[in-house]
Amino acid sequence: MSTYPVESIRNFSIIAHVDHGKSTLADRLLEITGTISKTGRNKQVLDKLQVERERGITVKAQSASLFYSHEGVNYLLNLIDTPGHVDFNYEVSRSLSACQGVILVVDANEGIQAQTVANFYLAFEAQLAIIPVINKIDLKNADPERVEKQIEKLFDIPIDECVRISAKQGTNVEKVLQKVVEKIPPPQCNAADPLKALVFDSTFDHYRGVIANIALFGGEIQKGYKIVSAHTKKRYEVNEVGILSPDEQPTHRLYAGQVGYLIAGMKEVTEAQIGDTLFLYKQPVEPLPGFKSAKPMVFAGMYPVDQTEYNNLKSALERLTLNDSSVTVHRDSSLALGAGWRLGFLGLLHMEVFNQRLEQEYNMCVILTAPTVPYKAVLSSAKLIKEYGKEEITIINPAQFPDKLSVSEYLEPTVLGTIVTPQEYIGKIIVLCQDRRAIQKDMLYIDEHRVMLKYLFPLNEIVVDFYDALKSLSSGYARDKAYATGKYLCERLKDAIPRQLFEIAIQAAVGKKIIARETLKAYRKNVLAKCYGGDITRKMKLLKRQAEGKKMMRKIGNVEVPRDAFIRVLKRQTDK
Repeated sequence: MSTYPVESIRNFSIIAHVDHGKSTLADRLLEITGTISKTGRNKQVLDKLQVERERGITVKAQSASLFYSHEGVNYLLNLIDTPGHVDFNYEVSRSLSACQGVILVVDANEGIQAQTVANFYLAFEAQLAIIPVINKIDLKNADPERVEKQIEKLFDIPIDECVRISAKQGTNVEKVLQKVVEKIPPPQCNAADPLKALVFDSTFDHYRGVIANIALFGGEIQKGYKIVSAHTKKRYEVNEVGILSPDEQPTHRLYAGQVGYLIAGMKEVTEAQIGDTLFLYKQPVEPLPGFKSAKPMVFAGMYPVDQTEYNNLKSALERLTLNDSSVTVHRDSSLALGAGWRLGFLGLLHMEVFNQRLEQEYNMCVILTAPTVPYKAVLSSAKLIKEYGKEEITIINPAQFPDKLSVSEYLEPTVLGTIVTPQEYIGKIIVLCQDRRAIQKDMLYIDEHRVMLKYLFPLNEIVVDFYDALKSLSSGYARDKAYATGKYLCERLKDAIPRQLFEIAIQAAVGKKIIARETLKAYRKNVLAKCYGGDITRKMKLLKRQAEGKKMMRKIGNVEVPRDAFIRVLKRQTDK
């Protein structure tokens, strides 16, 4: 690795909207540089998780070192393939911290989409060199001229800087590598400086412990060096360093400007903090800025199906949260489901992928409750203010919602959403957004066919099904959903609770106001079966005695709600 001075190193990421061809382009770049052999089976080479291959999306940013010769000079190119879905934006921002430039991929058929805009501004704010690449030019409906005009209008990048490619067929991909060498600057660092390494990602290996992905901003590192974590102040001895190409490949040393991995006997999941700075023992340095902590937007309860699995699930959660540090974990308990956790996610897809990874990688079967968003309450009750120690509290569990008599106002989270749409759908989309209590902030025509809308949305209105509604453009949605939700839950409980010998009333309430009710009818013996004719008073007497017995039973009777009834009601229902 010493043959690659800082001037011959290029660190870059591939960013784009979902399904615009990032992973396919990464596959071609790996093939052209000889990192992997050319075969027809090279699909999503860097997507190593089972969930990524099943869903066809990138969930975790992956890096690979490529060796490329241009005009007689050998270059070391460190590529990071990033996710495109908004839920994994945190992965993108982390990856960009280890780069000096990006390849911005745009689909020649779809054009600029919402996440293209978001990812562009992430790179722009980080002051990275941006190479616009128009992909899928081989498609029948591709219109690269239109996309070039969009890029120029929205991002102020000249048309002649755009590179037209087909990542699937390999057309013009070599030109992308040439642009990377020419346009992206080398890292600003020096091997003579003291060691300063940024931990920008980490994974957990059952046998070797924590494997930290590092970017060197100064100095060098090799096996046997004693290093210190700026975050934990703990000391470690380096067991192995190397590069990812794309599999782990041990090397003798890593030098300033290079990106690789490090194994240093970190056994605890809390030891490898994302954004931490590593330095040599007795050679302290100023820690790097690190990352802003991820802000969870969706919360859900997670409980083991069987409480005997609690400790196993706890261990699995600890290890998986090391690989996905954007998940927040708080201990929680439920009268129905026992001990568990309240988890915070960046979005609904993030929650589904995390649950799927728990099942596939750790063989854990869990109960995941319906997703909710955090609310804030400004307390008016002096007693509650004293109890919480502050006037404004954050509520992440619906069971802890304070009574409205003790609260002066409730606050809900809002998000600024960007929608890019063909202009013929604009009317229906505006109606849909208004039904979700959204406030329009901006409207811009990207070209003669596409419009970019910006709305301020209450998060609760869009977190579950807004994307599906947007796709189907259905605008019939009730503004006040408390009654419908209450009735729906009562009906589910009615189906789940076994019938008793007395009538049971199932009610949904908001505060003290009952908003929905279902009645579970009692089992009833036919007390008139033995009456063959005779006076009506005899029959009335038997029915009256039965009614009195039922009334008495309702006073003293207990309803034991089976555990699976809670599970069926609390579980997220995709077929709702």
